[in-house]
Amino acid sequence: MAPSKVLAGARVVLPTGTVDDGRVIVDGTRIADTAPPQAEVVDVSGHWVVPGFVDVHNHGGGGASFAGGTAEEVLKGVETHRRHGTTTTVASAVTGDLDFLARHAGMLAELAQQGDIAGIHFEGPFISPCRKGAHDAQLLRDPDPAEVRKLVDAAHGHAKMMTLATELPGGLDSVRLLVEHGVIAAVGHTDATYEQTLRAVDAGASVATHLFNAMPPIGHRSPGPVTALLEDERVTVELINDGTHLHPAALQLAFHHAGAARVAFITDAMDAAGFGDGRYRLGPLEVEVADGVARLVEGDSIAGSTLTLDRAFKRAVTVDGLPVEDVVAAISANPARLLGLADRTGSLEPGKDADLVVLDDAFDLVGVMRRGAWVVDPRRG
Repeated sequence: MAPSKVLAGARVVLPTGTVDDGRVIVDGTRIADTAPPQAEVVDVSGHWVVPGFVDVHNHGGGGASFAGGTAEEVLKGVETHRRHGTTTTVASAVTGDLDFLARHAGMLAELAQQGDIAGIHFEGPFISPCRKGAHDAQLLRDPDPAEVRKLVDAAHGHAKMMTLATELPGGLDSVRLLVEHGVIAAVGHTDATYEQTLRAVDAGASVATHLFNAMPPIGHRSPGPVTALLEDERVTVELINDGTHLHPAALQLAFHHAGAARVAFITDAMDAAGFGDGRYRLGPLEVEVADGVARLVEGDSIAGSTLTLDRAFKRAVTVDGLPVEDVVAAISANPARLLGLADRTGSLEPGKDADLVVLDDAFDLVGVMRRGAWVVDPRRG
């Protein structure tokens, strides 16, 4: 059991707003409302304390892949992102052979059962060849509900989300199947029209996979999926705030139309996140990372990101000019709610897991706590 602590003197972001000279009480693994007599006082004056980050779309980091790596490699990637503030991670797969994906989902399900990851996101193979991005075109297929069910079953109750091009044959039936099994149906890597996207949302789709990316742009006569997904209050929109995937004006557009309550910041990270430039693989495809930007060696498509959520947080405040409270919603509370974990994490409230991040006055990360234990101790510089 982790010792009790009181983090004192910080600007603490709570669901009700920011408290200056606030404190967060940690009793064991959870946040408490009263401090035990023996609690250690940790002075974090001049800093921000915010909830731990929740990433619903992440393919790896630290040189390790969630999409094809061993259990040990997945844990290495998870630890890399934890050191950058992500206390809750969903492991995302990429397009592959269906039997391989099912076997790999079984391994990831064991890690989810242990609490190392929060579940599995299947991105592909049921996506559009017109908007495939960094997915192997030869392995793409229409979303057959029977094959969708095979992957859901292989995850043993730990499938959290599946990205589909819902306009393809079988797409709407697959959305309905996912919803029936408690799995989030996400619209992405899609060539759908505005009207087709609305039908997908009516069928139960509730997430836009990395909005704007891998889908048709907004047109004044053909508004496309972006418009449909932004305007529907049932949809949470993922945004990759790395300065490469989105122009700041596009991010502002999404926040303006969706509102802070419907945005989820994601990394869409691949192996190079927190690791460095070089050659990597994303599923079966080779990726070159140069100056922190990942692109396919053949075809030059952007191949995920090298983003960590602490960088996304700082950019959102210092470059995009978003209120800190809105950024906390997008990076913690909203994705936690989306995953059905809002009773455990995503905000600093008594009874929830003691998952938190300490930022300095420049919004650089200096501390990370997960379930009451320091991953990065702010007192050690």
